[in-house]
Amino acid sequence: MKQKMKKMIVLGLSCVMAASVMAGCGESQASPESSSGTGTEQEAGGEKVLKFGCQMFADGSINVVRDVNGAWNAMRYGITESLFKFDDNMNVIPWIAESYTVSDDHKTWTIKIRDGIKFSDGCEVTAAKVKESLDWVRKEGPNGSSNPEKFLEFEAEVTADDAANTIVIKTQTPYIDLTGNLAHPVMAIVDVADTKDFEAAIIGTGPYVADKFTDQVGYDLVKNTNYYEDVPYDSVQLLYMGDASAKAMALQSGQVDLVENITNVSDIQKLQEDENYTVDIAPGIRTGFAWMNHAGILGNDTLRKAILMSIDYETICQSNTIGGLYTAGFSVLPSSLDYGYDKLNNPYAYDPEAAMKLMDDAGIVDADGDGIRELDGQNINLTVVSYENRLLNDFADAQSQYLAKVGIGTVAKYGSGDDQWSSLVAGEYDLNQNNWNTAATGDPIDYLANWYSKCDSDYCAYKNDEYDALYEQLLIEMDADKRVELITKMQQILIDDAVAIIDGYYNSSMIYSKNIASAHIQTADYYWLNNKIVPAE
Repeated sequence: MKQKMKKMIVLGLSCVMAASVMAGCGESQASPESSSGTGTEQEAGGEKVLKFGCQMFADGSINVVRDVNGAWNAMRYGITESLFKFDDNMNVIPWIAESYTVSDDHKTWTIKIRDGIKFSDGCEVTAAKVKESLDWVRKEGPNGSSNPEKFLEFEAEVTADDAANTIVIKTQTPYIDLTGNLAHPVMAIVDVADTKDFEAAIIGTGPYVADKFTDQVGYDLVKNTNYYEDVPYDSVQLLYMGDASAKAMALQSGQVDLVENITNVSDIQKLQEDENYTVDIAPGIRTGFAWMNHAGILGNDTLRKAILMSIDYETICQSNTIGGLYTAGFSVLPSSLDYGYDKLNNPYAYDPEAAMKLMDDAGIVDADGDGIRELDGQNINLTVVSYENRLLNDFADAQSQYLAKVGIGTVAKYGSGDDQWSSLVAGEYDLNQNNWNTAATGDPIDYLANWYSKCDSDYCAYKNDEYDALYEQLLIEMDADKRVELITKMQQILIDDAVAIIDGYYNSSMIYSKNIASAHIQTADYYWLNNKIVPAE
């Protein structure tokens, strides 16, 4: 059954902590003795300790303005919160905010801040503090790559009324629903004045506090004693584990109690069959896909179309390496989002014989008999850039095998996430594997800008005048139904133009042992650690 996702986004902007917490305004945050320990609850003096294994992003930074991954880390680790958040249907609900009103022209947003919220250093979260945080992230944004202007224009004026505990945001551009933008991790509310170490000890309002960071190892987190709700654990030992099987082994050995996103199918199937573990899976809003670089050999329309027809996506997604972790599909937006997927047509379904005929008829043939077709007198050896994340390398391997069968060669260039990103931005690739959150603010307009030719994020040099015109209509369209119409048309154009190889739609997971009573992976994978993860009795 399709999940109906609420659609909201900015219009016109898509292109565009000391080692321990400071006591700045109030109570200091004492670190429990267990914060640097590695043992069980008994070894920690009876305190409740959660041991969590996860992948490392952005070198472990939790600086919300350095880059997007740092912002995600801070929120995923339960350190920061934002004014609003997403529920499992991607509806926006209040978080630090209590309520809001908006003017008829959607340019003036009045947001009431919840009473009784404190930063982990004891400071009250006042309207003035929220303004300070929003002003800071936009001021410091250009010094990093988190691009806060995507979520709130730099020209927006933020005023604070501490007596009413409200902020007013006045923008030059109308927003469909600014609350979705303010829910993004980059827009987390932090105590700017008292944070001394933005990289590893940023001060937020979440249930946990960064107490100690060990490079390449992880974080020791402690309970935020100023949190507005109960926090079930006294401390969290967050350990970095890049290899999917390493997460499974750590869970089975008791080294950790909880892990996110095990991506080795055999491992996750064993855990699903073992009554000692619970596997919580959520259909997410991520699409795995490979960019096709239109500035290179893949500027040839026939070759791109033949590539799509040569790959059996259904079989790959059901294979022993991928099975169950992705749902096959052919559009850049997941089928779980309510943007007309059922109305779309795929003209490039798996048909290798038709793919070879298409190339033969276009003169893309193997003239010298070496098994690889030539285009413009040169062998077709596509540079495939990928990295070890959410099975991207496995997709790249499988796709290369299918392409070899129709005479298309590939050269693997696998490295780190930073390598992949650098190659993408520089345009130094033919195929570049990614896994993107398609509705980071509850609406896909920012994601769809990746194929808008006037946007800096058009990393594949794609240009279609009709698509550009529809995108520009989307920027100013306020009616929800009409927006769905526009987005449906835009998807079909991208499908017809064969702009990307669609790996499939990623299903996120959280896996835990009997030491935990409950844990849940949410649709928007901004939220890993929270106070709803509780120990077993």
